[in-house]
Amino acid sequence: MLARKSFVAFAVLTWMGSRAAVLPAAENRYFDSNGVKIRYIVEGEGEPVLLIHGFAANLHWQWVTPGVVKTLAKHYRVIAFDNRGHGLSGAPHEPDRYGVEMVEDAVRLLDHLEIERAHVVGYSMGAFIAAKLLALHPERVMTATLGGAGWARENDERRQFVQELAESLDRGDGIGPLLVRLTPEGRPKPRAWWLKLINFFFRLLNDQQALAAAARGMHDLIVPEDALRANRAPALVVIGEVDPLRSTVDELEPVMSNLEVVVIDGADHMQTFFRPEFQKSIEEFLLAHSKRPAAK
Repeated sequence: MLARKSFVAFAVLTWMGSRAAVLPAAENRYFDSNGVKIRYIVEGEGEPVLLIHGFAANLHWQWVTPGVVKTLAKHYRVIAFDNRGHGLSGAPHEPDRYGVEMVEDAVRLLDHLEIERAHVVGYSMGAFIAAKLLALHPERVMTATLGGAGWARENDERRQFVQELAESLDRGDGIGPLLVRLTPEGRPKPRAWWLKLINFFFRLLNDQQALAAAARGMHDLIVPEDALRANRAPALVVIGEVDPLRSTVDELEPVMSNLEVVVIDGADHMQTFFRPEFQKSIEEFLLAHSKRPAAK
């Protein structure tokens, strides 16, 4: 039942987020990132917090709908953007225009807003982007929070799954392999008719060739072990107890310096960022590593 609810939430919230993204909104802004239009929003005042969403999501579904933007904007200047290939941002179809280019989109957005350093929060693919950002541009990162994922390693046997996902997207068959992959161990896999329903919504709202290219570009988000051991920025991982990507966190924990890990009881990959413990963990972590006074 929990798995079914997660898949329903994915379909409905993706639709809601995409609809919110295409409706006129005063807060929508755009900038050019090496020839690709990137859409972003800014809310609140204070130290900057940059939010990076996950694969096949958008800033509304990942950050606005669960209330993350609203919560953090009480004390921080919150910046969220649609990754290239997602939401209302540009969607090139070439794999070499993803990977590290997605990391550089984050840096260029900070440059565009004249922000020297920011707290960076990523979820799932966004966590891999945040970790790569920390490795490539540590001078731009005040703190790093990785949600729903940990270490993208070299020679990871899980890379074969990413290729299968890209091939499914290229065929126009949607993200079924991803939903199966994200089903916690011991829970029933989604049935064919559920996948068909979700993929119906997914195909209406997404450029599958762009997402296939983004999936293929993920190989470039690998972070070398020595970069993790050399990390000096405070870092946090928040992961669901039964999230299949928890293994990437278990691999990261003994390697990355200055890291603390929070595990949310009973949460899976699709639930974690909706759980109040997720926002609370981020708030407490940012408070411990920011200059703002505690709320009265």
